[in-house]
Amino acid sequence: MSLVPEEIRLRLPHIELAAQVYGPTDGIPVIALHGWLDNAATFARLAPKLRGLRIVAVDLAGHGHSAHRPPGAGYALWDYVHDVLLVAEQLDWPRFSLLGHSMGAIVSVLLAATFPERVQRLALIDGLVPPTIEADAAVATLAEALRGRLTLAAKRKPLYPSLERAAQVRQRGVGQVSFEAARLLAQRGLMPVEGGLTWRTDSRLTLATPMRLTMAHVQAFVTALSCPTRLVLAEQGLLAPREGLAELLRQTPITVECLPGGHHLHLDDEQGAQLVADCFNPFLSAP
Repeated sequence: MSLVPEEIRLRLPHIELAAQVYGPTDGIPVIALHGWLDNAATFARLAPKLRGLRIVAVDLAGHGHSAHRPPGAGYALWDYVHDVLLVAEQLDWPRFSLLGHSMGAIVSVLLAATFPERVQRLALIDGLVPPTIEADAAVATLAEALRGRLTLAAKRKPLYPSLERAAQVRQRGVGQVSFEAARLLAQRGLMPVEGGLTWRTDSRLTLATPMRLTMAHVQAFVTALSCPTRLVLAEQGLLAPREGLAELLRQTPITVECLPGGHHLHLDDEQGAQLVADCFNPFLSAP
């Protein structure tokens, strides 16, 4: 598979998204979804190692080179599900597989559970379900989120003198990454402004989530999965320590592979990307 992806624009009825495309035009259709505050470059090492696939790695709304949602709108997980369905419609893919990392894995699970007739296979990297709350915490959660919205206009994005400096900061962010991985994400995620560089990402993405699913909601989605699903867990990732994960997985036929590395094991280095590819190549190419 080519190391250099094709850049495309996807003009949906309500928003325009950017994407990077890997693989032959007649390859098995796969939509790839990145994690929170990342972009399509998260698949830069992995996608070229996946054989026989037509991979469309999307910059989710508000990320990378995609448009931001209009004023007053938010970034709920189910809005991303809607976007991905419209991406599939534009690509004329009635059925497709999903490759998701972190938040992208969560969106993939919601879509596959809700529209089982559309999703052929589900390949997940260190992501499965969102953080949950119970009903008695909903009031405080909503209050925190709305207070954040009220003060957002007074905040300014960070300014960096160089790509290297931005990559150093990203390296220490959520889901710590190698410098080379941070640099790949920063190359796609930065834009020039007066005085230096800043992130293209919509600032609203840093706000607290107004409403979270309960554990009962999460169980309903996970147990509704009917397509073959493989989850790669990173030994030093964000998902492995999650309370209740083992019990949740026992309720499903999801196959789990635990690999060495951190949350971005598929991007941190070539070795990690190859290990993930070795898990997904026979899985995604199976009939």
